[in-house]
Amino acid sequence: MYSKKLLAIFCTAALSVSSTVAKAADVVIGVPNWPSVLATAHVLKAALEKNLGLDVELKKGTNQTVFAGMDSGKVHVHPEVWLPNQNNFKKKYVDSKRSVRMNPNGVAGNQNICVTKGTAKRTGIVNLSDLKKSKIAKQFDTNGDGKGEMWIGEKDWASTFIEKIRAKSYGYDSTMTLLEMDGPRAMSVLDDAVKNNKNMVFFCYTPHHMFASHDLVVLKEPAHDKKRWAIVRPSDAPGWFEKSRAGVAWETAYLHIHYAASLETKQPKAAAMLSKVKLDTDIISNMTHALEVEKQDAATFAAEWVEKNADMVDSWFQ
Repeated sequence: MYSKKLLAIFCTAALSVSSTVAKAADVVIGVPNWPSVLATAHVLKAALEKNLGLDVELKKGTNQTVFAGMDSGKVHVHPEVWLPNQNNFKKKYVDSKRSVRMNPNGVAGNQNICVTKGTAKRTGIVNLSDLKKSKIAKQFDTNGDGKGEMWIGEKDWASTFIEKIRAKSYGYDSTMTLLEMDGPRAMSVLDDAVKNNKNMVFFCYTPHHMFASHDLVVLKEPAHDKKRWAIVRPSDAPGWFEKSRAGVAWETAYLHIHYAASLETKQPKAAAMLSKVKLDTDIISNMTHALEVEKQDAATFAAEWVEKNADMVDSWFQ
């Protein structure tokens, strides 16, 4: 027989263990690694918690892991799916498996290659195709190897492998070194380039705070033409790179909230709200500027934003 003292110790330990078991969140929002998706994720979290009283968790992940999570029901929301960049995930999980739903209200986004205004004046670059000229490319050479350098995005972004295809299609893959690095570091390099009058060419997109922070010039290129845009993804077929071409501008992208179909049963009011959220490019750009440039706390900003935009937020729940 256990003594009363020993039983008390066992009971205390049991209570301690049970108290540390985390309660599963009502809604889990996946958060890939770029500024605007973080802003949108926090706003959705604040809105769901305030209006429905739900426990909402933010969970970091790549596009692939977030979609897989929505498919399994372990993750419930992707706040910002870029289409056509992530069409492969949409086709698999929305169109084919039907385990994920898409909010129809897309936010327009543009993807380009930019230089700073000072860079344009110093180098004379106007067109994206100018980068295949050695005389132009060498003006972006920072390590003395005779080739220029340009940032084309983060390693895991869907746009990054397409920018490699575009470099090949335009012909500047032989004159420029294509750099992959995380977005915050790239923006730090951009800040330094502007401050010190250095030349820089880089992947740029909206919605993003970079256009509010700096005077940028979008390099000119032929308008998007579907006949000249053939993208084969690395996972689709061997020799994908050789089979792909994209020697024209990107088509306008649209950013859509996606959510797990299972949420319609688990949290139907949350699912209904996620199907109605409607934002625009300026709204998301301003959100991103608040977090990335003004360095506001994301959770505090989101709570205040939801309060200040109560009419808009209320419309999502009607």
